[in-house]
This record gives sequence, C-alpha cells and structure tokens, in this order.
Amino acid sequence: MYQRQSWMVAAHLEKRKLLIAINVVAGLSIFFFGYDQGMMGGVNSSYNYITEMTLGHVDNNGTIVITNALLQGGIVSVYYLGTLLGCLAGGSFGDRYGRIKTIAFGSVWGLFGAALQCTAKNPTWMICSRLINGVGTGILNAIVPAWASEVAEHTSRGQFIAIEFTLNIFGVVVAYWLAYAVSFMDGGWSPFRWRFPIAFQILPLLVLLAICWAFPESPRWLCKADRDDEALYILQRLRGTQGEDAGKAEAELSDIRAVVDMERSTAHGTTYYHMLFGIKSGRLHTARRVQLCIWLQILQCWSGIAGITMFGPTIFGIAGFSVGKAQWISGLNNVFYMFATLICVFTLDRIGRRWTLYWGAVGQAISMFLVGAFCRLGLDQTATGHDSKAAGFGIAAASFVYLYTFIFGATWLTVPWLYPAEIFPLQVRAKGNAWGVVGWSIGNGTLTLVLPYIVEAINEKTLYIFGAVNIIAIPIVWALYPESNQRTLEEMDMLFAANSIWVWDAEKNFKLLKEQNPSAVKEEEKYLGTKLVTEYNDKV
Repeated sequence: MYQRQSWMVAAHLEKRKLLIAINVVAGLSIFFFGYDQGMMGGVNSSYNYITEMTLGHVDNNGTIVITNALLQGGIVSVYYLGTLLGCLAGGSFGDRYGRIKTIAFGSVWGLFGAALQCTAKNPTWMICSRLINGVGTGILNAIVPAWASEVAEHTSRGQFIAIEFTLNIFGVVVAYWLAYAVSFMDGGWSPFRWRFPIAFQILPLLVLLAICWAFPESPRWLCKADRDDEALYILQRLRGTQGEDAGKAEAELSDIRAVVDMERSTAHGTTYYHMLFGIKSGRLHTARRVQLCIWLQILQCWSGIAGITMFGPTIFGIAGFSVGKAQWISGLNNVFYMFATLICVFTLDRIGRRWTLYWGAVGQAISMFLVGAFCRLGLDQTATGHDSKAAGFGIAAASFVYLYTFIFGATWLTVPWLYPAEIFPLQVRAKGNAWGVVGWSIGNGTLTLVLPYIVEAINEKTLYIFGAVNIIAIPIVWALYPESNQRTLEEMDMLFAANSIWVWDAEKNFKLLKEQNPSAVKEEEKYLGTKLVTEYNDKV
C-alpha cells in the first residue's frame, strides 16, 4: 500500500486546487521557455555584446553595423540544435525515469547553460553555452506538456495547456521589456545590458528545481512502471473520492492499466529509430504520429510568428517608423500577444483542435498579405517623399501585425504543443512529445538562420511567404490531422488504428471500434485484435 508523504503537495491539495498548483509549476517551465526565446532580441541590440562577440561595430550615430551575419545567426540558431538534442534526451529519460526527475534534469542543464552564457567572453564560449542552454530547454519542452496532459481531465485538457502558454508569452514580454529597461545604462554600452537579461533566467530555473520534487508524478507513468497503488492515490487526489466523484479514479486507473497491457503486447519498438520508421509498432502507427507532430510544428514556425517576434522592429521600420517608435510598437505587440492567448483558454476545448487551426490559418494568411502590401505602399511613398502618406500606410501595417499576433496567440501558438502531448501511446508519450520539439527546433533553427538573408533579398515580400504557408496548412490539417478534443489519452490508440493516413478513414475506424466496444478502452486488447477491425483496416 502506497504511503503518502506529508511534504508532498498532493497530501494537502486535491482536485481543482491541485491541478492549479501543477499548472503553476508547468507554467514556470514554459515561462522560462518564452523568456529564453525573447531574450536574444535584446542581447543582439547591445553595443558591448556586438563588439565583444566580434559581430560588427557601432557607427558614430549609434547604429549597429553587423559585419558577420553568419556568426550572429549561428549563435542564435545553435540554441535550436540544443533544444533538438535536449528533447530527444528528455523524452528518453522521461519515459524511463519519470516526469518529475526529468523536469529536475532539464532545470540543471538550463542553469548550467545560463551561467555560462552570462559570463561568455568570446563567440566560441557563447556558442557552447547557447547549445547547453538549448539542451535544458529541450528537455523541459519534451516533458512538461506530457506531464500536464497526463494529469488533466480530457474534458479540459486543452484549457489546461493553453493557460501555460499564456505564461510562455509572458516570458517573451518580460524578456523584451527587461532588455529595453537596461538599454539606457551607460549610454547603451554597459555589459550589464546583455549579461543581466541572460542571468535573469537563472531565477525561475532555481525555483523550478527546488519545488518540482514536491509535486505528484504522472499517474499514467506510475501505472506504466507498475506502481498502481501510487497511481491510484494520485488519481484520487486529482479526481476526488466523494459524492459524484466516487469511483472516477478507479475507473480511470482501470482504463490506463488496460492500455499499458495492450501496448506492451502490441508495440515492441520504442526507440526513436523505431518510432520514426514505425518498426514493430503494429497498429499503433507511431511513425504516422511522429510525422504529424514534426510537420505541425514546422508549419507553426513558418506561419510568420517567428518573423514578427524576432524581427518586429525591422518590419515596423520597413513601414516607415523610427527605430525608437518601432521598438515601442513591437513591445506593445508582445503584450497584446500575451492577452490574446487567453482566447484559446476558453475556445480550444469547445471548438476543437482542427477548427482552431482552420480559423487561425485563414486570419493569419490575410493578415500577412495585408502587412506585406501596406509595407510596400509605405516604402513607395517614402521613396517619393510623401512621408505623411507613408506614415498612414505604416499605421495600417502595424494594425495588421497586431491582428496577426492576436490570431496566432488564440490559435496556432498552443495546438502544435498540445497535439503531441495527447496523441502518442503511453509507452512512448514523452518520446513522442519530444518529436514535436524536434519539429519546432528544425522550424525555428532554419528560420532563424535564413530569415535575415530572405529579408535582405526580398524585403517585405518575406511576409507573402508566411501568408502562403498558412494557406497550405489548411488542407494539410483537414486531410491528415484527426481531432483529439474531448477524447481521453487512452482512446488515441483507437483514433490512429486505421492503416490509412486520411482523417475520414481514421474517424470511421474510430467510430467502428467504439460501437463494437461501448466500454471503450477497458476492452482495448480485444477490439484491436478482432477480425472485424482487421478486415476493415485491410480495406482502408
């Protein structure tokens, strides 16, 4: 019989209060992720950083002149190589040793990388420390969404994750305005201008490392580790035991246990290599799920938000704004972005993942094309000396940048992170979520490296590329991404049981399995092996 520890949070909180506490801890990790993303924008504006890293020089007007754009882009993008390596390590570690230990593991890596970064003396030092810092971020990104999805109820799982990403954008906002606040020190030349913002990320990591041990392990991982008594206790604290809640924890544990046993007998390939190519996965079709998660993240990265977040001042500058005004507009845009994420909190579990992506892609595409058009009009008016007209077009461009950010925060920000945490089998859920981080790392890494060159080559037409990506995303989501909303984690194996890649076949097969087995996952071993399902899968 599991003996509870009095110092554990679950011993004192239950149900909604416990879920809120877990969400705060998960949000702390996601806050660090957002802060780390937004931090380098301010660092790259520091005079001392530019000269110390031999990236360029500052002219007599105080304008930064970059003479080594490849090195600058490399320092930023090597972070994404680190997140790629870290997520693979974190997924493997998390499936083997548990979610809480992996959170602590990632925090240590992040602390080490942050300490090295804020003391960097040369480009080589900075590149190595950015890589290490990225490893820590990748570990956390691989495990935290999986942990959060495994403790939340399926009816509010989207809301649970969406709240965390409000804190993610809060991290971006803090990074931006902190960098702005210290930019006035010593005329902008102080090393404090870039070393302090880097060092600041140590604070949330220290708190996360200190408190994560007091929080409950995922009951699903505990069940996979054959620690059913402990899993039941955690589920009882999460779901309740009194009144209408009586028996909910026991029923959920029974469902989880059935899936654990089924997956052990069905899937024999659980390495990343096996997952990527679907070797020995049987009807679990893990390779299909891996590809869906990778490409959804790449689509998110190339939908335009990375360009606006990282190069917002440049976009506003193209529209005719001064440098100082562009910085203010970009900073306020991040604040607007943060509040927009709250929309997703209230809509994601109501309209589903697919419709959230649909309306988001449509709105983002329209916004990107209009921003590009107004930027061109502003540039043309500036070239002919009509500054007042250029300012008008600049205001219009800024307005649609704000609209784009609002729509992205309410739609595409959260779903590509939520989907991988939902759809993978329990045996490899942390590894599966890591594949989503792989896609994010590939998308952001390539974008960060090539975007300066694209902007230099085609200027505002870069925004048309982002608009086109959003249009392409709509049929891709419609045809390939089954709906995960209002379905338990244990039902996902049924959702992907069909041999066909198309959504309509997946849904037909899922409906068939549910009709044949009204008790759903409690009989999962039986229905995945029935002759009826085999015959149907052969057809589709």
